[in-house]
Amino acid sequence: MVLYAAAIFLGAFLLFLVQPIIAKQILPWFGGSAAVWATCMVFFQMALLLGYAYADSTTRRLTAKGQAALHVTLLALSLLVLPITPDPGWKPHGDENPSGRILGLLARSVGLPYFLLSTTSPLLQAWFAGRFRHAIPYRLFALSNLASLVALLAYPVLVEPWVTTRVQSLTWSGCYALFALLCGFVAVSSARRVEVAAVATAGSADVEWAETPPSASRRLIWLALAGMASFLLLAVTNHICQNLASLPFLWILPLSLYLATFILCFDHPRWYRRRVCLPLAAMALPAMAWCATSLELKVVVPLYLAGLFVCCMFCHGELTLLKPPPRHLTTYYLMISLGGALGGLLVGLAAPYLLPGYFELAIGLVVCALLLLSRTAQIAWWAALATVTIVGVTAWGAGQAIEYQLTSARIMMRNFYSAILTRDDPAPVPFRSLVHGGIVHGGQLLDPELRFQPSSYFGPTSGYGRLFASLPDRPRRIGVIGLGVGSLVAHARKGDTFRFYEINPQVVELAEREFTFLGESPAAIEVVLGDGRLSLEREPSQGFDVLAMDAFSGDSIPMHLLTREAMTIYMRHLKPDGVLAFQATNRFIDISPVVAGLADEYGLTAVLISDTPQDTDGANYWLSATDQILVTSNRGLLQSDRIRDAGKVLGTRPGFRIWTDDYNNLFRILK
Repeated sequence: MVLYAAAIFLGAFLLFLVQPIIAKQILPWFGGSAAVWATCMVFFQMALLLGYAYADSTTRRLTAKGQAALHVTLLALSLLVLPITPDPGWKPHGDENPSGRILGLLARSVGLPYFLLSTTSPLLQAWFAGRFRHAIPYRLFALSNLASLVALLAYPVLVEPWVTTRVQSLTWSGCYALFALLCGFVAVSSARRVEVAAVATAGSADVEWAETPPSASRRLIWLALAGMASFLLLAVTNHICQNLASLPFLWILPLSLYLATFILCFDHPRWYRRRVCLPLAAMALPAMAWCATSLELKVVVPLYLAGLFVCCMFCHGELTLLKPPPRHLTTYYLMISLGGALGGLLVGLAAPYLLPGYFELAIGLVVCALLLLSRTAQIAWWAALATVTIVGVTAWGAGQAIEYQLTSARIMMRNFYSAILTRDDPAPVPFRSLVHGGIVHGGQLLDPELRFQPSSYFGPTSGYGRLFASLPDRPRRIGVIGLGVGSLVAHARKGDTFRFYEINPQVVELAEREFTFLGESPAAIEVVLGDGRLSLEREPSQGFDVLAMDAFSGDSIPMHLLTREAMTIYMRHLKPDGVLAFQATNRFIDISPVVAGLADEYGLTAVLISDTPQDTDGANYWLSATDQILVTSNRGLLQSDRIRDAGKVLGTRPGFRIWTDDYNNLFRILK
């Protein structure tokens, strides 16, 4: 028993520890988008499905010795791919399908080890059940999920803030080698003793072990319940990450709650009480639907995390009520894994290409309410009747959220990177904005006489406005990471060159179709499609007078633009007296300690300019409050009146560690 438990615990621990380790390493290559994690989750769930299918097939078709021989061979082969480090050759060039490239990269880097780790829980439980015919192995599934939860919780607290990603990969690889030895020993030991147990129990009347396979309808219910929990997990994660930052500890919170429900429900029947969980789910679903468009994240994030926990308790609790005898546990786990994979595919791959906006969460809440109705209908007529009301209220709230997005948008688009839309505000002066999630990413006044007036984050008293007013009177070459609608061009003059780097082709399309900054600018305009940092890495020196980091205008920030390695790239493209300008406007994250540390390392001065435009009766509603940081060695520029009067020189924070591609710590810069 101890060997089985140890192998299952270590396998599950490594299975979930590798997810944030590898995802964090490839996140910078694909723009830091929350969709990177969603796509990684699709891969992990598909690999888990293959692992469970392998366990189901081998235990039904091979002898105990055949299972052991095959598994030991695969374990030995998997050691050949260690250590798990992604090949830089997989970095995108800007015109590829990011989803396909991420899936291929993960398959090459961790595919076989992850597949074998995913087989461990169902396979060893089957071996355990075969050896001890009257023992119930389902608590080993709870142990497996406990190990996964420990790994996820340890990563953001004990691993990510202190250990570089390279050391993480090497340490994980060493632990995997130990796991392979342990699992191989258990496989050989089980093969010998299962045959002895089979002879000893031959002819015994074990009715439960010989029970007929579960019906197709029972398997379909397993599939639906598991799929619904997985669907809500990814939908809620996306909803949170698009408004904060796509970072491991924010991915881990929902996933940890998801795993906690597995642990509770499969550990013992006492943890899932229908009379408690069903009413809680009935309250959570409409509340989540009605808050789908809210930006009060201090309220919404706890609500959605609590709602996810309650809904997953419902789904996984109902699964435990329907579990089969141990004889069919591999089939049971296979259907759970298939449901999880389907839920992940719908959110991670299908939704970005089939839905014009972030509608999957609203849809998932309604489907979960319908699933709740199907289960309460088996309890009593009055419970079903009450749930019908819940379904209606949830559907109404979800419909309102979708209708708001559709009716308020002129044009709505979505792809791997984001869901974006343009919106017109007619009064008091017509203004068109580009919106991602609930965050405005720039806009333009529509009056022909005002449309080149600086607006949104680029007003005359903002850091950008003061910078451009203070630059020498000569042709300027400006680089900008993040196009938005091209609002920065409002500061352009004839003879200037503005070179934009934009990862999302749909942003370029809307900027050209819906706004006139690019088409009517007096400056020369260049647009480079692809991740800004990777594009700069490949290009010769551009000799920029200003290089603007404008990928920070939303509440989700690409952290790979704030590392020592990124700073080295920027400095290569900047003139000796040039300026780095960082958009630091954010409700939850303060990047100033990071930027100040990078500036100090290069002997530069960092100046924070905070601006709150005066707005009388909404007369300047198109101007936004901003925080922007200017970094330069040009002391003459910093002493100009417009910058000196509003700027605050940033000092380094004692003990603050410089961020690198191997290390960052978001906890230390939360507001």
